[in-house]
Amino acid sequence: MHSNADTLLAQHPDIETVEALITDCNGAARGKWLPIEKLPALLTDGIKLPKSAVAQDAWGRDVPRIALDNGDLDGWCRAVPESLVPVLTATGVDRAQLVLTMFKDDGAPLLSDPRQVLAQIVDKLGKKGFVPRVAIELEFNLFKRPDENQTLRDALPAENETGGNLYGLSSLDEHAALFEALKASFVVQGLPYEGVLKEAAPAQYEINVAYSDDAVAYCDQIIRMQRCIRAVAERFDSLASFMPKPMEHQAGNGMHAHCSLLDTSGLNVFDSGDVEGTPLLRQAVAGCLELMSDTHLIFAPSYNAYRRFQAGNHAPTQPNWGFDNRTTALRIPASPSPATRIEHRVAGADSNPYLAVAALLAGIYSGIDRQCEAPAPIGGNAWIEDADNVCLPGHMAEAIARFSESANVRETLSAEFQFAFSEVKKQELAEFERRVTDFELETYLSA
Repeated sequence: MHSNADTLLAQHPDIETVEALITDCNGAARGKWLPIEKLPALLTDGIKLPKSAVAQDAWGRDVPRIALDNGDLDGWCRAVPESLVPVLTATGVDRAQLVLTMFKDDGAPLLSDPRQVLAQIVDKLGKKGFVPRVAIELEFNLFKRPDENQTLRDALPAENETGGNLYGLSSLDEHAALFEALKASFVVQGLPYEGVLKEAAPAQYEINVAYSDDAVAYCDQIIRMQRCIRAVAERFDSLASFMPKPMEHQAGNGMHAHCSLLDTSGLNVFDSGDVEGTPLLRQAVAGCLELMSDTHLIFAPSYNAYRRFQAGNHAPTQPNWGFDNRTTALRIPASPSPATRIEHRVAGADSNPYLAVAALLAGIYSGIDRQCEAPAPIGGNAWIEDADNVCLPGHMAEAIARFSESANVRETLSAEFQFAFSEVKKQELAEFERRVTDFELETYLSA
């Protein structure tokens, strides 16, 4: 058995189950629970799952052009041995968890697997001598779980609340037991937790996550943290939601991603010793801006996500950038020069972290590879100063069209992934657009 497994079972003899986990295009965890006795075979041989398992829609349904048109072929899910960790459940450490990634029968990576999409762009950067250093901020809501006589809307705070108690310690006090239990779960899994804060909207919080020089393994950890957050919240009769815009008049949930590039000696190639950064920083910014609209579907993958993009509502609406400017899509944070980095502020909290980071890195790669030139940075309120700039796609249909037809997406992220993600999103959009809402009935039924 792999040494990681021997150590795990020696430290946690009560483990009876291993959760074999792979992440689909929507960031949903899929896979199997297996008896712990199957762990050696899982580590050695992996398991087979349908290739369509990584390209399910938001409701976990097959997409016919992906699943049925080719007979729903299996792919090989190989274990990532170093990803094996214990899981703290409500009954103790009685489960292990192992990340899988999918390959074709010929051994080639399956590029509808989001983990493989990220791995291949990290590899492309590596061939140029760059290692991305990444970090993600996790925003989410903690709502009271509705009882059996209530709807999900009943879980939301009243929309007339005047404020969200930003940075309020009293709000953390209110959920102290939950956050301590969450921290304990993170510790058991070795997840890079760096603290929690109260965010702008009612019931909104943010988990800070440490930087990593291994972007793929880091996104494995983000998926695990999201699972932990949801599971621990449920134990405390709460509902943890990564929905981008659950409340009409309150700030939505984002997933800001930070990235710098290290050279082979470990130095930050964006660092010039001053606030301006290097020419490579500006090339990277230019590439991200150029790719931003074409990849907007990755950053805003759901029907609800587009409600988040409103001027003045903590979500950028144009592809722009600035130094220490939280109104722009790309922000260069004020920090010591060795920490010079790009903060990509577009992604909603429901973005798949593998794909969000892959799209960010694809933009960086493209900009540096083609030595692109960035426009002038925005110094003030971007919603006012950059009002004449082209807007990011404002609706899911527009984003799908941009993504599915983009030669840039095809070149940087692969035609295979472009097709799979487009088909998943087309199916989701069709489902939303055929529904008649309560608001439509109220407006038109008796008019």
